[in-house]
Amino acid sequence: MVQTDQKSEGIMEKKVIVITGASGGIGIALTNGLMTDDNRIVAHFHERSIEMTETDNFKLVHADLRFESEIKAMVESIMQSFGRIDVLINNAGISRSAMSWKTSNQDWQETMAINLNAPFYLCREIIPIMRQQKSGRILNMSSVVAQTGAVGTSAYAASKAGLIGLTKTLARELATAGITVNALALGYFNTGIISDVPEDSLASILRTIPTGKLGQPDLIVKTIEWLISEEASYVTGQVINLNGGMYS
Repeated sequence: MVQTDQKSEGIMEKKVIVITGASGGIGIALTNGLMTDDNRIVAHFHERSIEMTETDNFKLVHADLRFESEIKAMVESIMQSFGRIDVLINNAGISRSAMSWKTSNQDWQETMAINLNAPFYLCREIIPIMRQQKSGRILNMSSVVAQTGAVGTSAYAASKAGLIGLTKTLARELATAGITVNALALGYFNTGIISDVPEDSLASILRTIPTGKLGQPDLIVKTIEWLISEEASYVTGQVINLNGGMYS
């Protein structure tokens, strides 16, 4: 499945990084932060478009991650363009806030579809490619809420906790294949959905963070840069907590 008709040795040496949910706040930060001369970025989007121009090192892919058929088509398109996939960052996510007894079937199912089912389907498609390459990095974006719980987040917390379980299982399955699988449990960062939080609610959130401040997206980028490097090849099955001390 891995193509060999690349244009040059230099292109072959570049990491192909797939970022889902690249049009959101965290996704944009990851795309911009990881776009270096050493990487080729594949930015996935669905409802919200990405205002960036495609180049030899940057590709846009549209897919509704609720559907396996669209995930398959997306992976096939990436392979046709770049011939390999080195890093998968499962960043796409949604949150449907409601008390558990008021959560609708639709909200529960859509949250699971995007936050948990889609990462599994993507991994199932991409792992054989990485196994053939004998190398790869998978990063799943979880949440501190998966570890602590939070009022009104039953679907979101359950989906993100499931992602941690998936991470640990895949890490054991792939440990001898040159593939590492890790999760980032994010706290509250100053980008993305936090911008929609009312001021009084934001003040309440800040009181729950021991450091008393929101995180900077650069921290996520730097952590990922290390996790996808050769220096981190012995790190797998881990949940890296980036949350200002909310959970440790």
